[in-house]
Amino acid sequence: MTVTFEASDRLVEGAEEWGNQRMMDTEDALESKVEQALLEIENLLANEFDVDFTVDGTTVHYEPVPDVASFLEAQADEHDVSVAEILRIHVDLYARVFLHDDEERPPNAPGVE
Repeated sequence: MTVTFEASDRLVEGAEEWGNQRMMDTEDALESKVEQALLEIENLLANEFDVDFTVDGTTVHYEPVPDVASFLEAQADEHDVSVAEILRIHVDLYARVFLHDDEERPPNAPGVE
């Protein structure tokens, strides 16, 4: 099962910021942010540490492991949306993770050092 979705503006902006902080171009930064998100999802749902995906421009193609595929299908059925939309939502949750921008952190957030 291949799940394909378009990266959201939020994800692309997070990747651009990620890239700027690391002197990476946006394409490489987007791939890194997508990989981070998919790794978090697979690790949480299936205790996996390797993901099978490609990014073509802003289009993400992902091969979920069976546990993740089942989870995405169940959520899609429950909410009457596509598996791709469910995955895009989950990936979006990680769009701004690991940016370490103290100006945007809530005052009660733990330190990043």
